[in-house]
Amino acid sequence: MKNVEVKEGNLEEVFSIEVKVDKPIVVGQDELVGRRQLIPILSGEVKGDKFKGIVLPGGVDSQVIRPDGKCELSARYAIKLEDGATIYIENNGIRTVPNEYIEAVKAGEFVDPNIYYFRTVPTFEVYEEKYRWMTKQLFICSATRLVDKVLLKFYKVI
Repeated sequence: MKNVEVKEGNLEEVFSIEVKVDKPIVVGQDELVGRRQLIPILSGEVKGDKFKGIVLPGGVDSQVIRPDGKCELSARYAIKLEDGATIYIENNGIRTVPNEYIEAVKAGEFVDPNIYYFRTVPTFEVYEEKYRWMTKQLFICSATRLVDKVLLKFYKVI
């Protein structure tokens, strides 16, 4: 068997997305499940060395904020690049806050993005051979939640 040298911990930023979102729609909330909410994805802009385009309307970020303040989320949306290619993105992850902010998060209040941990693992559905490589590599995403948008940076794990 051939030995392969692995470079651990190397990430390469591939592109970023600024996603404009609407106000959360609260589905329900209790002390067992937490707060279930749906956040409509309205639009956005895709930027990167070889990635320029828009976020198509109609996506949704489905979230449940657990009683301990941990937010589990699954965002599903599509982008259209300048070359006409479309890519469907499923982005699953977590957002956590220090203990002193748990009650604020559970109440649906906005929390300063500098105090929480927000990471996701995106997967891509592509329809052009040019982007097929995205389905054969692992990505991680660093996210920042602002009042009316989410800033996403997509990194390829090398």
